[in-house]
Amino acid sequence: MMLQEHTPLLSTSSTPSSRSSNSSDAESESPAPSLRYNFQDFKFKLTAASAPISSTQSYKSLAVLSGHVGSVSCLALCGEFILSASQGRDIIVWQQPDLRQFTKFGQGDGAVKALATAGNRVFTAHQDSRIRAWKVSRSSENVFKLIDTLPTTKDYLGKFMKQSNYVQTRRHHKVLWIEHADSISCLAVSAGLIYSGSWDKTIKVWRTSDFKCLESIKAHDDAINSIATSGGTVVYSGSADGRIKAWARGGGGKGHSCKKVLEGHKDVSFNAVVVTEEDGGGFVYGGGSDGRLMGWSCEGWRGVCDVRAHETAVLCVCLMGERMMCSGSADKSVGVWRREVGGGVSRHMVIRGHQGPVKCLQASPLRAGGGGGFMLYSGSLDKSLRVWWVPAAASDHHHHLNGDSDNKLRFIS
Repeated sequence: MMLQEHTPLLSTSSTPSSRSSNSSDAESESPAPSLRYNFQDFKFKLTAASAPISSTQSYKSLAVLSGHVGSVSCLALCGEFILSASQGRDIIVWQQPDLRQFTKFGQGDGAVKALATAGNRVFTAHQDSRIRAWKVSRSSENVFKLIDTLPTTKDYLGKFMKQSNYVQTRRHHKVLWIEHADSISCLAVSAGLIYSGSWDKTIKVWRTSDFKCLESIKAHDDAINSIATSGGTVVYSGSADGRIKAWARGGGGKGHSCKKVLEGHKDVSFNAVVVTEEDGGGFVYGGGSDGRLMGWSCEGWRGVCDVRAHETAVLCVCLMGERMMCSGSADKSVGVWRREVGGGVSRHMVIRGHQGPVKCLQASPLRAGGGGGFMLYSGSLDKSLRVWWVPAAASDHHHHLNGDSDNKLRFIS
C-alpha cells in the first residue's frame, strides 16, 4: 500500500481541534517504532469501495499504535505529524505516513486534557488548569520546545496586586480572572486567538502573539466540554448543561457576546461540538450523552438533524473535507457520516475494534493507493491509537437520516 500527499511540517494555516533538528539528527534520536502495527492487516481493496460493506468482509485497522501509559485523551494534526496525548502525562508524536513514533514531549506536566495546533505552534491543556505553548522546529535539536505557560508570569505580575482582578470560585476561595479554577477540557485556535473551555464553566480568550489573556466569559451553568470556531468571528461551546452557545466576537476590540442558545434534549450533556464553514452559513453539530447527533444551520438556527447515532454517549466528533463527519462513542464504536446539502446526515459505515470508549478522533486527507477516502485516527480509553482507511462509497448506498432510524448498519471490525 502506498500513502501519499503528506503535508509540510510548518503549515501556515490553523488545524482545527475538531477537524486539531535536522532529519539526520531526528532519525538517530527517534524512539523505536510502535510494537504493534502491520500494514498486512490492511486487506480492503479500494477498487471495491463503492460496494456495500458487510460485517463479513475482511477490514481491519491499518495500525494499532501503542505506547501510552494511560487512556488516550486527545489528538491533533500538526503538519506531517499526528499528536496523541493521554491521562498518563505523555504526548507522543507519530510520523506520517509511515506511523513511526518520532518523539515524546510534555512529560511531567500533568494529564493532558486537550490539544490544538496553529502553524508551527502546539497548545496543550493540562489537569493543572494551565496551557502550555510549544514551538515546532526541525532546525532545533528539541523539535517540540516549550516557549511559555499560560497564564504567563507577565500576566500574573500585572494583575495580582489589585483585588478587583480576583473572582470567587467557591466559598473562601478566589483566583485571578485570568486563571481557570478547574481542569481545562478543550482548546481551539482561530484568527490569532486561543479559546480555552473549562469545567469551571468559563471560556477564556488568549492572544497568540504574546499569550495575554484578553477576556473571561461566564459561559455556562455546568462544565464546558467542547469548543469549535467558525470564520474567526463566532465561537461555539458545548456544555454539560445541555446547551450549545454561539458567541459572537465584537468589533474594535470588544469582547464576545452570546448570539444564540441551542437547546438539546432534557437532562442530556453535549460532549462534542463541530462547526462547518460553507457558502450560505454552514452548520453546527453536537454529540450528546444520549448517543444522539443534533445539527442546526448557522443562519436562521433551523434544526437540520436529530439522529440516534450510538447506543451510548457520543464523546467526540470530527469533520473531514466538505461532506464527511465522524463520531466516537462510549459504545466503543466510530460512526462515519456523509453530510447532505441541507445539513442532514446519512450513515456511511460503523467502525468497531477498540476495547474501550472512543475518546477522540482526527481525520487526515492522506490518500492510499490513489483511491477516494481518508485516513481516520481514533484514540480510546483502552490506551491505544488506531488508524483506519475510510473508503468513499457510492451515493446509492447512503441512508439519509434526519430523525430516528433503525436501518441495519454496515460494520468494520
